[in-house]
Amino acid sequence: MSPASRRVSPSVLREGMGVLWVAVRAEPRVFALSVLASGLYAAMTVATAQVLGMVTEDVVLPAFEDGRAAAGALAAGAAAIVGVAALKALGVAGRRFYAGLMQYRMQAKYRREVTRQYLRLPLAWHHRHPTGQLLSNANADVEAAWAPIAPLPMAVGVVFMLLISAVSILLTDVAVAAVGFLIFPAIALVNVVYQRRLAPVATHAQRLRAEVSEVAHESFEGGLVVKTLGREDAETLRFAAATNRLRDANIAVGRLRGLFDPVLEALPNLGVLAVLLIGSLRLQANAMTAGDLVQVAYLFTLLSWPIRALGWVLAEVPRSVVGWERVRGVLDATGSLPYGEAAPGGDGGRAAAMEVRGVRFAYETDEHADLSGEGNGDGAGGGPRHILHDVSFSVEPGRTVALVGPTGSGKSTLTSLLVRLVDPADGSVLLDGVDLRDVRRGGVAETVSLVPQQTFLFDDTVRGNVTLGMDAPDDRVWEALRLAQADGFTAALPDGLDTRVGERGATLSGGQRQRLVLARALIRRPRLLVMDDATSAVDPQVEARILRNLRERAAEGGDGDDGGGGGSTVVVVAYRKATIALADEVVYLDHGRVTGRGTHAELLETSEGYRDLVNAYERTERDETERERAELEDTAVEGGEEALR
Repeated sequence: MSPASRRVSPSVLREGMGVLWVAVRAEPRVFALSVLASGLYAAMTVATAQVLGMVTEDVVLPAFEDGRAAAGALAAGAAAIVGVAALKALGVAGRRFYAGLMQYRMQAKYRREVTRQYLRLPLAWHHRHPTGQLLSNANADVEAAWAPIAPLPMAVGVVFMLLISAVSILLTDVAVAAVGFLIFPAIALVNVVYQRRLAPVATHAQRLRAEVSEVAHESFEGGLVVKTLGREDAETLRFAAATNRLRDANIAVGRLRGLFDPVLEALPNLGVLAVLLIGSLRLQANAMTAGDLVQVAYLFTLLSWPIRALGWVLAEVPRSVVGWERVRGVLDATGSLPYGEAAPGGDGGRAAAMEVRGVRFAYETDEHADLSGEGNGDGAGGGPRHILHDVSFSVEPGRTVALVGPTGSGKSTLTSLLVRLVDPADGSVLLDGVDLRDVRRGGVAETVSLVPQQTFLFDDTVRGNVTLGMDAPDDRVWEALRLAQADGFTAALPDGLDTRVGERGATLSGGQRQRLVLARALIRRPRLLVMDDATSAVDPQVEARILRNLRERAAEGGDGDDGGGGGSTVVVVAYRKATIALADEVVYLDHGRVTGRGTHAELLETSEGYRDLVNAYERTERDETERERAELEDTAVEGGEEALR
């Protein structure tokens, strides 16, 4: 079914009413108050017509006949008009307040539910869904789902007004009512055509708004790429193309509204003219009074509102159904990380023992996207992409183990398993003999810290980025910074710990950002520290000092409550030979399997793949160092020649 046909399908209307019923059941008291206020507005609108008829009959016409107006009659008429107007204003205010309250409550409720669901769903589910889509689900789709709530109470109230008005007109004069009611089918027909033509065009314009936002977001996020590759003009043209499409769509919406709005406004006026024509004939025949004619004419001027109010609700229903389906797609998503009741094993102040036992893992992806970022998998196209195969090894408390392997061998996936971002398809990861799946909620985070490949800093102070809301004294912050070799440059910052680092740490170098992220992990005194190539932007000498600090901390141990903290078992994804050599043991991964294990020296002797890989890294680093040295020497020579000239 095409989008346009879907928007006029009776099933969409039924689904839309079902979505609104969800809101009514969730907020019955607020909805009832909004409908009561809307009913008050409707009743007072009809009462206004009756008051005008009464004032015409009892005040205006006698004043013309007598040549003067009685003060008491004028006061009574004015009081009646003001009183009705005040109640009508109260109804408008109550209707808008409670309708808005209901709408915003539903949006807030489902934003929270969608966000909680994101936190419950495993990382494997997030791998299959782009970030932009998830943001849209939590924001634009939630807003669209509950958009009809705002006009809904008014629509319910004006239906009440329509019924009261129709009864009042019939009771006043049946002949005039019969002529005037002919306008209803005409207005209804125009509304139906209007909504059918407008809904797909307006929905298309809404989609293009999201497209413009997406292009702008990508340009801002990729500002460094755009600038360094000179893509400013191309990005400007891309943004201009998107905004031009949105402009054309908005113009199409404006054309439709410009065509139909005058028609919708004119039809009730034509009905009023017809009523006045027939009513004047009835008045001449003494079949009705002048007050009755004024009352009926005024009521007919109001009767276009009920139909238009219903049209506003119906116009939002298609977007509401689409938004609700997308939100329900998240809320009904399967997959989670179930938790047990066990506490993390071992002594809370000592380094942890870790064991990986027969682990196998595969990413579930579709055939159009490679979202894993690692490995080629075992098959082509869609379906599961196997990354790890029967991986087993153990790490003794306080020891440092280096994970080494070529790109795509499964190292980053393994680190995700060690901190339980995902669960293995087979096998288990044990911490002090306890399967991570049996640990209570929050237990793994209390015991294990991950320092990821990609660093992320908030637009906050150094202290705020290290503690992340943790109640820690400054001396503990400085201790974590010292272990991460970040105390020196932090002390040199203008405001020390209170220096703001900018969005994503823009004011710091890559190595400084990595060290702050490492300090963020260390301040929590983890018993198991997992670093996924977390020092790649750090000088080799600084990296060596960081690892040495971690080894010394693990050797010192401690009870974890004396301010000095306990030691940590360290698992580090490493590439540099100098880093690998500092590890107590090396686990060599190749194509998702452990193909070698031992010390660095042992693997150099026994594993040809490991030897070739490590030596290749070393040659690359040596070549880069020699090239930098040559460039410096050339610069020095050129500077000397310039000085001689």
